[in-house]
Amino acid sequence: MLISQPNAAAVRRALFVSSSVIALAFSSSALAQVATGQAADQSQSLPEVLVTSPTTVPTPESDVASSIGVITSQQISAQQDRTVPDALSTVPGLNVVQTGGPGGQTSVFLRGTNSNHVKVLIDGIDVSDPSNPNDSFDFGQLLTGDIERIEILRGPQSGLYGSDAIGGVINIVTKKGQGPLKVTGTIEGGSFGTANQTFNASGAHSIFNYAFNISHYLAASTPVTPLNELPPGQQRNNDSYENWTLSTKLGADINEHLTLNYVGRYTDSTYFFTGDGFDPSTGLEAPESTQSLQIDHDFFTRGEAVTSFFDDRLKNYLGINYSDSNSFNASPGTDNEINQGQRLKFDWRSVIAALPGETIVLGADHETETLFQNDPDVDANRNDAGGYAELQSNFYNRFFLVSNVRYDNYDTFGGHVTYRVAPAFIVPQTETKLKASYGTGFKAPTLSELYVNSPAFLFFANPNLQPEESTGYDAGFEQPLFHDRFSFGATYFHNNITNLIDSTDTTYVNIGHAETQGVESFADWAVTDRLHLRTDYTYTRAVDESTGLELQRRPYDKGSITALWTPIDPLTLSGTLIAVSKWVDDFDRNNSNTAPGDFTPGYVVVNVAANYKVDDHVNLFARIDNLLNEHYENPLGFLRPGIGVFGGMRLSAF
Repeated sequence: MLISQPNAAAVRRALFVSSSVIALAFSSSALAQVATGQAADQSQSLPEVLVTSPTTVPTPESDVASSIGVITSQQISAQQDRTVPDALSTVPGLNVVQTGGPGGQTSVFLRGTNSNHVKVLIDGIDVSDPSNPNDSFDFGQLLTGDIERIEILRGPQSGLYGSDAIGGVINIVTKKGQGPLKVTGTIEGGSFGTANQTFNASGAHSIFNYAFNISHYLAASTPVTPLNELPPGQQRNNDSYENWTLSTKLGADINEHLTLNYVGRYTDSTYFFTGDGFDPSTGLEAPESTQSLQIDHDFFTRGEAVTSFFDDRLKNYLGINYSDSNSFNASPGTDNEINQGQRLKFDWRSVIAALPGETIVLGADHETETLFQNDPDVDANRNDAGGYAELQSNFYNRFFLVSNVRYDNYDTFGGHVTYRVAPAFIVPQTETKLKASYGTGFKAPTLSELYVNSPAFLFFANPNLQPEESTGYDAGFEQPLFHDRFSFGATYFHNNITNLIDSTDTTYVNIGHAETQGVESFADWAVTDRLHLRTDYTYTRAVDESTGLELQRRPYDKGSITALWTPIDPLTLSGTLIAVSKWVDDFDRNNSNTAPGDFTPGYVVVNVAANYKVDDHVNLFARIDNLLNEHYENPLGFLRPGIGVFGGMRLSAF
């Protein structure tokens, strides 16, 4: 049963109070340990992480002013997240919306902005789909088997990354081969007809490094359609999803001045799902009795040459990227649809260590996007040439400043300038980090909005559209305590988005205006070398300024509590609680509709997992997703999976 609104509010209050109590307990306990001289022996500091997305240069996370979250491969393994939507579910400031179970269309809303306001990169490759009407990336097709880390960079980032980066950037880095040859394989089974396997081989020899990965994901029977929406006598057809992903990452250090790198990723997925149709007895909308089919083929690749001179004080990166997203859709009673989006991009970046504490980054790129589709028949493309400059300053390891500016020139609407400034100051004695940022962003009109006409519906594209624009700022603090074993912080954010593209009865126009604001907070504690706790809470308010209505699918409150415990050396246990409050949704099927401005109840989900290392070659693992068997819809009209039990083993050789 869905949580009623009063219960959802109670859950939000309980989560906020529990988070505060945990933070206070962290502080009190740690203070007591320090006072008795026990903490140094029983606790360990939180690990330092190098991130690249805020500046393109590997930088300690503690030196970055931008709000950033990092998900490591160790976290993914401990929590047994098999897909990227699962891994992103606890990230503050981010809401994941998936139409049903595995394989369903998955959107990410970052700091209340639209789902197509997030730049998504995999190993430097822009993976958004030019054939998608809103040019967004479907996270539902992305498995985690080869991921080293996921960086979630929040706030406008177009000053470095160009179009799409209004809400932020999600940068995914895959694993690189190192050390002797290592071969691993996993096999897993469980609820909903789950049968997953992976194979990985990686290592380094002489001047070469290599990594090869194969992942197979199958969820053969996931109930998605709510039973109350089926016409009398109609049986529910469960969704079925299968994904094969092959990837490789290669490198060669030719000499001290030249390195060559290559990455490639191919995904082949098949998804059977229940689409929308009509109940002939009533003439109202209802789920189809026959399933629809979607087949996706995605190929992403990048080749790169890196030159280094003057003891690495001057490094140049020259790359070529290619992506091809091909989708086939077959629905009952309609013609088959084929959509293909391609992107070819050339880029150059130079990193110059000009002076101690001063780094200059210069870059330029040229990109061509192409759209092919058969219904209606469209073959369209556009070009963008861009250049940017960035200055990174470090003054005495106390004051950090990153500033950048970028110019893009599109052959459709012309030139556009964006920028970003992000200072941070670490207060002596207390080590408090005070941080802020101010930046601008934009989203170029999509190829569908510019060129795809639908004469049968008297709806036409608008080739004169201008880009959507934003300004955004944030300010906050982070406080480490007790030799970095405990930290907490909060950040206020605000985004103003104008020139939003909306549709009238006949075309697209730049008339929208939205405002999003909120607070992100966290507390993180390495209690001992065996116990790690973290809590996150985000409040978001996103409003369509043109109508005064709340934007859809942006919950007011989202919080999570995560625990990682190693009671004995071979055994690791993890648990996660995710609570999401009410949100606005709009759904109209079977005459049970939610009007714009109405709210959908929130939910609470608990996941637990266990990993047991038998020896150096065998690991056993098991997990329970949705332990409390919470029944909820997100988005409205699509059931999320109930309780699921899974288990398997990981084998390693060499």
